[in-house]
Amino acid sequence: MSAATPAMLLTIQDLRVDFRLGTEGGTMTRAQAVGRDIGGRSVGVSFDVPENTTVALVGESGSGKSVTAMSILNLLPDNAERRGRIHFMGRDMLQLPLAELQAMRGKDIACVFQDPMSSLNPVFTIGEQLCEPLVKHLGLTRRDALKRAEALLTEVGLPEPRRRLSAHPHQLSGGQQQRVMIAMALACEPRLLIADEPTTALDVTIQRQILELLGNLKAKHRMSMLFISHDLGVVGEIADHVVVMRHGTVREQGAVADIFQRPQDAYTRALLACRPTLEQRGERLMVIDDHIAAQAGSGTAAATGTGRAKDPAAPIVVEATNLTKSFWVRSGVFGRREFRAVKGATFTLRRGHTLGVVGESGSGKTTMGLTLLRLHEPSGGPTGGRVLFHGEDLLALSKQQMLPMRRRIQVVFQNPYASLNPRFTIGQTLIEPMSIHGIGRDPAEREARAVALLQRVGLDESALHKYPHEFSGGQRQRVAIARCLTLEPEVLVLDEAVSALDVSVQAQVLNLLKDLQDELGLAYIFISHDLAVVRFMADEVLVMKDGEVVEQAGVAQILDAPQQEYTRRLLGAIPRGHVAAATASA
Repeated sequence: MSAATPAMLLTIQDLRVDFRLGTEGGTMTRAQAVGRDIGGRSVGVSFDVPENTTVALVGESGSGKSVTAMSILNLLPDNAERRGRIHFMGRDMLQLPLAELQAMRGKDIACVFQDPMSSLNPVFTIGEQLCEPLVKHLGLTRRDALKRAEALLTEVGLPEPRRRLSAHPHQLSGGQQQRVMIAMALACEPRLLIADEPTTALDVTIQRQILELLGNLKAKHRMSMLFISHDLGVVGEIADHVVVMRHGTVREQGAVADIFQRPQDAYTRALLACRPTLEQRGERLMVIDDHIAAQAGSGTAAATGTGRAKDPAAPIVVEATNLTKSFWVRSGVFGRREFRAVKGATFTLRRGHTLGVVGESGSGKTTMGLTLLRLHEPSGGPTGGRVLFHGEDLLALSKQQMLPMRRRIQVVFQNPYASLNPRFTIGQTLIEPMSIHGIGRDPAEREARAVALLQRVGLDESALHKYPHEFSGGQRQRVAIARCLTLEPEVLVLDEAVSALDVSVQAQVLNLLKDLQDELGLAYIFISHDLAVVRFMADEVLVMKDGEVVEQAGVAQILDAPQQEYTRRLLGAIPRGHVAAATASA
């Protein structure tokens, strides 16, 4: 940035957003999402986005980050009420007619969202979706739009761009889908790009590529960016200015170096401290409220140290030898070929221990975990090797023989929004597996067990009669963990179980998993692309690449002295913007 003060592209002043909930007793009830009534006065959200600058909105889930950003283009539900001022290039966005607002969407202001698969239309090809804004906003012909679309895919680094134009979204990887979303956003060369958690679901190397791509495109097109994230490592690398939000208000804002190295607000310091780091392994992670209480002198900070020592002679519960998994892939009109997704994985897992499995998307991590659980149908492709569970080969068991084994090996999936049945109450979700497996003498005993499990994972009895949509992502993941515990398992496969959670909720769930492991002697297979989280959780680590285990050792050896170039590349791709701040605030 030049020494001269840059012109303001976007100015938000005293923004308040409420959601109408309905009429109760003749009075309309509202939920405050952005802005609060504090001490008898109205406090809204205010900040600026200068030209050619990246401003980051950070905070926990529910802090109002996304609602604030979506208020700019009014991409909010019909029951939203906005007050205050939002000025973009001299125009009052709150007063614009809908037709003018729609003309600006995608042209002057564009958005990239967290989940590209839910943002891209599965019915239309990539080319059709890229051409739509070019035809609508720029008036290009179909032929010229296709040429421009191919150039955009080239610009965002998508291989074989011409061929990708005829592909559908499901035929691309997550990183490729996100590149398409960025290409669509840049199609009309907007002045402002709103990026809402654009790298949260991506592995570290793809995340690094997307961050570098966004930085390069911002400089090339001289656009501004409003970057929303809960990952402070990412924010520290991409942002010029940071706005810290909590409970719908701005707690602190300033230049990124000032916020990270000299945070003034207790919440900002707590937010920086509760993230696991690659540099050390503590026994427990900081939680926001506890850390704030400790700073105020009314509580104690979480314990640190190297973690509880594990028994190296604990009994082996899972022993995999030369585990392989292939899938049949169509080749030609009638032919097929074999694609080997897992190629000879060998490992042991002891009671009370955690095996971390890391690697890029497509490395075979999840396939290996699901193959252990027999969740891949043999008709989809051959499985080889052995997986001994207390001496029985899981891969050789019939479906009937496998059923009682499923009690003892359970799985927690990445997405807590998709893994719970929306039509079941939480009570039904917990009681159904107990009924299937004959746990508990009668419905009353099963319900009592369900209540006890909810309390164990930090939820109260009132949750029993609620539905999943009434809970936050972190609470839903706690329910998913409680559902696994209903069957008293010995092994949990945790497939990216905390990657969708913000840092504070992530810390709570990781602490919970460690507590349950200590209490119940659970063994975990912990699949993750977040190496800092793996350091906190794992005792031993498998590094996978293209279906093969390329490195295998204790967690400290893998992360402190990796032997393989691929492992070093994974470590080098991790955003480290939070490290200096975390060290400074410790």
